[in-house]
Amino acid sequence: MKKTALLLLMLLLGLSLLSCGRNVDKNRVVVAQQFGLGYAPIILMQELNLIEKYYPDAQVEWVRLGSGGAIREGMAGGNIDVGSMGVPPYLIAWAKGYDYKIISALCEMPLGLQTYHENVKTLKDIKPGMKIALPSPGSIQHILLSMAAAKELGNPKALDQNIIAMAHPDGVNALINQVEIDGHFTSPPYIFKELEQENIHQVVDARDAFGSDFTFLVTAATGQLKKRNPELFNAVYKALEEAINMLNENPEKTAEYVAPVLNLDRETYMKYTTWEGVRFSTNPHGLLTFLDFMNEAGYVDRNTENVKDLLWETLDPARAD
Repeated sequence: MKKTALLLLMLLLGLSLLSCGRNVDKNRVVVAQQFGLGYAPIILMQELNLIEKYYPDAQVEWVRLGSGGAIREGMAGGNIDVGSMGVPPYLIAWAKGYDYKIISALCEMPLGLQTYHENVKTLKDIKPGMKIALPSPGSIQHILLSMAAAKELGNPKALDQNIIAMAHPDGVNALINQVEIDGHFTSPPYIFKELEQENIHQVVDARDAFGSDFTFLVTAATGQLKKRNPELFNAVYKALEEAINMLNENPEKTAEYVAPVLNLDRETYMKYTTWEGVRFSTNPHGLLTFLDFMNEAGYVDRNTENVKDLLWETLDPARAD
């Protein structure tokens, strides 16, 4: 796990060095993603060269990082042009005034907190010193845990001292092997792997914590990219739209490209993509609900009642909330 963190740090430093002292090629675009089934549209874009399909001169560089926070800061520093992350990491960036907006949603998916402790049935059973792994503070997992804590414990920050940052692949291995952590708040396919274990049970269901369905992941693009090369910017959206349509219309075909990247066999991939609550869509939902909660809980200090403020023109505000 320390090795993973070191590799991510080296990658960020490498990106920073690459961006220093040179003019960015207008045809170059750096696209960042994280780990998990929710990034299937991004994986398809990469495997099928969909950005290049819509803009043949594109020079695409692909980056995979362990948290939305890392992607957010990489975009703020000008090292990443397009990044996919949970809704809250994006909202933190928006609240700070960073120059990027949502170009497309990616998906809705089940998320939750799991543990192997038989005596931990609710959040009230989590003791000081117990460690809850999630990608980073401010991640969607963190904010959903805070929503659950607000409802059950009366304090959204009641468990903030229990959380530790850990990439999903490391977290699922730690939970299954019962080392280093006591709980893991995660997403597909890792949540599915955990729930398939006889000795692991769920403590928090994210939909219950949120109160309704919500968008899990969004893709944001910088204003710099939009200004530097509008055609390349539009190609990114068209590529995302095609990838999402493929996932919905022909999941069997997408298995050929996505399953190997996720280290899943075809049968498991098909089971996970058809799991209840898994849905790919370009239209984001729940943005303002997340933003209102994050303001009330003190995680951000900027708000809006107009979802249009969060979106690029690629999205119809009437189909978002």
